Amino acid sequence: MSAETSQLQQSGKGLSLSGVTAGYGGITALHEVSLEVGVGEFVAVVGANGAGKTTLLKVAAGLHAAWPGDIILGGEVVTARSASDRANSGLGLVPEGRRVFPRMSVRENLLVGAHHRRDKAGIESDLGAMHDLFPILAERRSQAAGTLSGGEQQMLAIARALMGRPQVLLLDEPSMGVAPLLVRAIFGAIAQLHREGLTVLVVEQNARLALTTASRGYVIESGRVVLEGGASALLNDSQVQRAYLGM
Repeated sequence: MSAETSQLQQSGKGLSLSGVTAGYGGITALHEVSLEVGVGEFVAVVGANGAGKTTLLKVAAGLHAAWPGDIILGGEVVTARSASDRANSGLGLVPEGRRVFPRMSVRENLLVGAHHRRDKAGIESDLGAMHDLFPILAERRSQAAGTLSGGEQQMLAIARALMGRPQVLLLDEPSMGVAPLLVRAIFGAIAQLHREGLTVLVVEQNARLALTTASRGYVIESGRVVLEGGASALLNDSQVQRAYLGM
């Protein structure tokens, strides 16, 4: 990892959700969910499909409203702030399904992540850091993003979020639709970024992968947090083993 990559990590802001309830129409997807990601932590939220994981990240990022409840970023309540304001305050989101701009080049997609920045030298430096983090993006820099494999698009989506220099990075199902070899590379890169100081919250169906990489975790079922604790303790929990690890 290059020295430029470490420049993407800035001094800290944590994230917490307090008593958050949210849903769609008359359907409640989250029920009084509270969780915290301390400065410099790597926290995983695991659960089955439809458990409310994506809604949780959307509420945190400002893409979906909390009914009651608060979102606190860096000690400041941001519940009423827009998604763009939260992004400018240090929150980066890698959405489910990657959502790269398929007709734009890899380089153009990365520059979209830095759209709010005006430091041209810093942006170019960070492009180099992203190429160091994911070398395939350097090889594909002029290629249309839509022609990349699923794993390569996931790398691009992560790098695009990092171009905004987030202090807290949210990742929604980063292993979904990605070949196993690239999944290992992606989670290895996320773990490296965390070791360099980035605060990370990942939601993931692959409980074993998420809890092996994270330091702490939450288990969510039907929109409720049912377990929380150290990642190794959750891996050894009989309920987690039966429900999510096939044991």
